[in-house]
Amino acid sequence: MAVSNNNSRSKTKSTNKNKSKHKVLKIVGMVSAILILGICICVGYLYYKAEATIHRIASPEISTQTYQSSPPGEENNAEQQVPAPHLKPMIILLAGVDSRDGSGGTVNTDVLMFVSYNPDTRSAKLLSLPRDLLIKSEFARSRKANYYYAYYYNKDKSTAIPNTKQFYSELLDLPIDYMVVVDFDALRKTVDALGGLQIDVEMDMKYRDTADGTNIDLRKGLQKLDGSQVLDYVRYRKSNQGTQESSDFARNERQQKVIKQILEKLGELSGISQWGTILDIIGDHVTSDIPESLIRQGILNFSSLKPNQIQTLNMDSLWKSPFVYVKQEDLKEALIALREEAGLSTDSEPHFKSIGTID
Repeated sequence: MAVSNNNSRSKTKSTNKNKSKHKVLKIVGMVSAILILGICICVGYLYYKAEATIHRIASPEISTQTYQSSPPGEENNAEQQVPAPHLKPMIILLAGVDSRDGSGGTVNTDVLMFVSYNPDTRSAKLLSLPRDLLIKSEFARSRKANYYYAYYYNKDKSTAIPNTKQFYSELLDLPIDYMVVVDFDALRKTVDALGGLQIDVEMDMKYRDTADGTNIDLRKGLQKLDGSQVLDYVRYRKSNQGTQESSDFARNERQQKVIKQILEKLGELSGISQWGTILDIIGDHVTSDIPESLIRQGILNFSSLKPNQIQTLNMDSLWKSPFVYVKQEDLKEALIALREEAGLSTDSEPHFKSIGTID
């Protein structure tokens, strides 16, 4: 009878152990399933955000056709049938417009930057045109560089990007593949989403304009700036508060410095929520004619496509009110450098008779 009781107890213990193991395995399985589901949801969320952003900033009709920006007869590395099997070197015109409250709805381009990017070497070259650079055309005898996108936009906003791109391509004899238009809120919100930028402000900057709400008040020195302060930093040119004024050339350098730091911080992002916020900002404040397939490659593979080497191309400039004039030889060398980065021929001889230049 004692032996029977012992066997019964032993079986009960064994059954309890098996139940406990089964319960633990069940809990582990449930936790694993929840983790896998969470990962899938996060990845799906990011993919959904990316796809939604792509549809908002790309031109659907452009994403389904062959795109060629070079003049007829010139070899063009950017010619491709979308979707492209491989990301090729390209030249992009980046335009920054003022969309802030109080700006009067202007679409003048405060930023005009040419970006030549080579994905094979992960290198890029940047050239900023001064916003007040003298440029003449058939329809505008003497206008500043920031005038032309606004001119085309006011004529027909649906064709403003291709017309502006063609205008600058012909003006500089530079085959521009794509154009991206970014409003100022994109910069401000992106910087805030990235937690601010560490900027070494070169001098005290003070300027106030009650008409559009501008109130620039920055102190000289290394400091962390939020989005609004970074926007003030890249926009600062003149002062009505007793501080030293800035040239277009110096402002262009600040813009390039800020873009470099933003690219670095974007490359460090790892959180799904952070990227989701950035993608929302891009979708709300960026327009372009880049095909959807290329935007998709860029967003979903940003860390592996982000340029590791960025060179800024500088030009000496001279202010003769109301225009800026750039040194002709500097402009010529900068255009050659942009073409080299994109793998294009450097035999081109641009004519600068329509551009304000100095010897």
